[in-house]
Amino acid sequence: MQAVAASAMRIADLPGPAGLPLVGNAHQIRLPHFHQQLEAWREQYGDAYRIRVWTRRFVVIADPQLAAEALRDRPGTFGRTARVSLAATEMGFGGLFASNGERWRRQRPMVMAAFDPGHVRRYFPALVHVGHRLAARWRRAGDAPIPLQADLMRYTVDVISGLAFGTDINTLDGEGEVIQQHMDKIFPALFRRTLAPFPYWRWAKLPSDRRLDRHLAAFSAAIQEFIAAARARMDADPGLREAPRNLIEAMLSARDRHGLQDDDVAANVGTMLLAGEDTTANTLAWMLYLLSRHRWALERATAEVRRVLGDDRVPARIEQLEQLEFIDACAHETMRLKPVAPLLPQQAARDTTLGGIAIPAGTMCIFLMRAPANDAKHFPHPAAFDPDRWLREDAATTRRVSMPFGAGPRMCPGRYLALLEIKMAMATLLGGFDLLSVAAADGGEVSERLSFTLTPTPLAMRLRAR
Repeated sequence: MQAVAASAMRIADLPGPAGLPLVGNAHQIRLPHFHQQLEAWREQYGDAYRIRVWTRRFVVIADPQLAAEALRDRPGTFGRTARVSLAATEMGFGGLFASNGERWRRQRPMVMAAFDPGHVRRYFPALVHVGHRLAARWRRAGDAPIPLQADLMRYTVDVISGLAFGTDINTLDGEGEVIQQHMDKIFPALFRRTLAPFPYWRWAKLPSDRRLDRHLAAFSAAIQEFIAAARARMDADPGLREAPRNLIEAMLSARDRHGLQDDDVAANVGTMLLAGEDTTANTLAWMLYLLSRHRWALERATAEVRRVLGDDRVPARIEQLEQLEFIDACAHETMRLKPVAPLLPQQAARDTTLGGIAIPAGTMCIFLMRAPANDAKHFPHPAAFDPDRWLREDAATTRRVSMPFGAGPRMCPGRYLALLEIKMAMATLLGGFDLLSVAAADGGEVSERLSFTLTPTPLAMRLRAR
């Protein structure tokens, strides 16, 4: 990252859409389609332009090299925006996700230890158990349409709670109130609060804010139960401090070694649940939708799964998932076309220069993560669903442009677990069922909606058991 040069371009000199007095470009933005508006302006104004939303000025950047440069220098020069950090902390999950500077450095070893691939591999039997439950739920559905996102979120919550917390909450078999019903309200609220003109809820709460408070309280209570259960196990068996059996035990053990607080553990457990549920479930939903629209890829993915599984209907060994190269390629192609984080807002911690643009400390930059990955400058036939691009010899270049898990020190620590979950769900579905269709539940067009993560229209899936 360069120091500010006298010849650097000022933000005011960048092109950008004309705004109105006071509101700037706010009147042109609809939150569910914020990413599409920014991508459309990029087509008009190029890879670096400016916008203003109320009193806040943003630099929007769609150059993958500049994005990678900024992300590699986190949290030194760029970090989580103050709005996101404060809103997440107020809502109770201001852990590694919302931290910057020294607080981020203190928490990082704890979270990285929890997501170590060696730990995750040891928890694989719990993942198999959840896979069998998912298959049983879908067999019970018969010919009826399956509410895809709801089932996938139950699956991801059960994986995280069992795999990560040693707690079997079993939402896949339950039909009553589940923790997911509280979690569903949190990320959309975080998105709205991050972009609100001012934090009105600190002085006067609307009915929606009071409902959110109730959801947050229920979510917090569940997290405290996870932590208390893990501490009880570790008190009863001190050996778990050296050989933890799940992610929360690893986190508590690392917490004690690094002098962190219980609140740090609770905040990161909350983040793990929220991010693990929402991002993985939506990636799976998009992936199944895209496969249903490209039958040649579906047939090839199905053949690969059934060849690798043999007589199994649900993967029994982690080595089976590791052989699913085309499924892995389909996941990465899905994340290129439909990344759950198409926008990555960052705030400059100090004066710097990025791509010849002077970025004063405090400036908010929005990096467009999908735009370059869908640009013919970087990918041939960028709109095509082509998983094979991830299997070719030049796939390394593909990965440098498409960065669904971010880049640099703040790259998503749960990426290994997320890909494992995706492969387990896909192998369970294609191993035990024929995928008949995935379509909008209301019969209309499938569209994108941004609510902190990129979600599809509610989808309905139809299966036929083998």
